[in-house]
Amino acid sequence: MIRHPAAAARPPIAAPHLRTDAWWALPVTVVIVLGAFIVYSTWAALQNAHYFYAPYLSPFYSPCLSKSCLHLTFGVGLPDVSFPVIGVVSPAFLILWGPGLFRLTCYYYRKAYYRSFWLAPVACAVRDVKSGYTGETRFPLILQNFHRYTWYIAVVFVAMLTWDALLAFRFPDRLGVGVGTIVMWANVILLAAYTVSCHSCRHVCGGHVDVFSRAPGRHRVWHVVSWLSERHPTYAWLSLFSVGLTDLYIRLVSMGIIRDVRIF
Repeated sequence: MIRHPAAAARPPIAAPHLRTDAWWALPVTVVIVLGAFIVYSTWAALQNAHYFYAPYLSPFYSPCLSKSCLHLTFGVGLPDVSFPVIGVVSPAFLILWGPGLFRLTCYYYRKAYYRSFWLAPVACAVRDVKSGYTGETRFPLILQNFHRYTWYIAVVFVAMLTWDALLAFRFPDRLGVGVGTIVMWANVILLAAYTVSCHSCRHVCGGHVDVFSRAPGRHRVWHVVSWLSERHPTYAWLSLFSVGLTDLYIRLVSMGIIRDVRIF
């Protein structure tokens, strides 16, 4: 084998990588923001209080299924789940697993927390902390392949939150619009955008169609969803902020810290 003289004279590189930019800024930001949301949402779910202020219901508690709910979504509640030490389990934990699984297995979020929390890899051209690579072929990461099915669960939750947003016009005295109404609708729109822009939705709309010329309607829908899919990471973060801020707004109003302003 003939070796190039320049390659033969090149000294070995001792550094783990040669990046000099702030490659660590993005993973650190993701850890702070995503970690803060996980802490807040867990705390809010454990509170089991201040999640309803007529006519607003926190998205963390929707649909509210337990009979001890401040606002029963379907009129009839399920028996409370309780444990000897913990006591009655917050009704939020009856439903948070649904949207939680959807985000946990999301293609974009996988990239975000693989790089930021697991450092696998932390950034392009930066060595993986863990030696060896198995991808998502072993347990438990092989379960990530069920993401396409969690999409259907997410659609149900978006439908429920849309109903809650419609009820947000119905105040105890009359129909109207408050700041909370706008907050809830903004949250629904962003959550719907995040759900519809998912690659699983793109496949459902037309990803399995072999000849688009025979299904022009499916092709138009697929084209729109494909445009949304390009912005999926943006909707992922915006919807994460919106669902947390919606709960926070309703919580502060319920606690009397702030007042909900009626627009009309």
